[in-house]
Amino acid sequence: MARGCLQGVKYLMFAFNLLFWLGGCGILGVGIWLAATQGNFATLSSSFPSLSAANLLIVTGTFVMAIGFVGCIGAIKENRCLLLTFFVLLLLVFLLEATVAILFFAYTDKIDRYAQRDLKRGLHLYGTPGNVGLTNAWSIIQTDFRCCGVSNYTDWFEVYNATRVPDSCCLEFSESCGLHAPGTWWKAPCYETVKMWLQENLLAVGVFGLCTALVQILGLTFAMTMYCQVVKADTYRA
Repeated sequence: MARGCLQGVKYLMFAFNLLFWLGGCGILGVGIWLAATQGNFATLSSSFPSLSAANLLIVTGTFVMAIGFVGCIGAIKENRCLLLTFFVLLLLVFLLEATVAILFFAYTDKIDRYAQRDLKRGLHLYGTPGNVGLTNAWSIIQTDFRCCGVSNYTDWFEVYNATRVPDSCCLEFSESCGLHAPGTWWKAPCYETVKMWLQENLLAVGVFGLCTALVQILGLTFAMTMYCQVVKADTYRA
């Protein structure tokens, strides 16, 4: 009976971790694709220049693949050490995500102020050598969200030391349109515009977060159940 339960949990956990591993492969693939095709699109932050979408996806995908691989081998080999390693790694990830979420909601105002200061510092790197990624990122954000600057279009005046904005701020794009009168530029602040867009899509973000948490809890349950079954089976053998 114990052996039958072990076999059932074993194949369930193997299937779960196989899907987990394939999900990691997908995330890694998207990250590599972004790095190859959108390599010039980088972060907007001057403090964290490597914190781009492509790099985040590559690191996340690699980590998910590694955890899924450990879980698959641990399940198929019925190895207590690997099962426990899988459980601990997944538990650490779950606790880290929960801690980050709690800190984010607890210090939202401070994070807002820091993010705006950091983004404004990043504006001074716009158009400079070696910062093609940041330049392209700001151009795409301002064009797609129809906004200009972090707090407002005057943020660019400090960058250029003149009454001027990038051409991506223009209501109708044309060469050197950023030198025209303010009436021809977008007035909405990019930080608040993007923030509002995220709030409007908060339900989708919440559902994604909830699904991620449920998958991780399911993985933890499978791992601990199988670990207990393996220990029990080893005890019977002894």
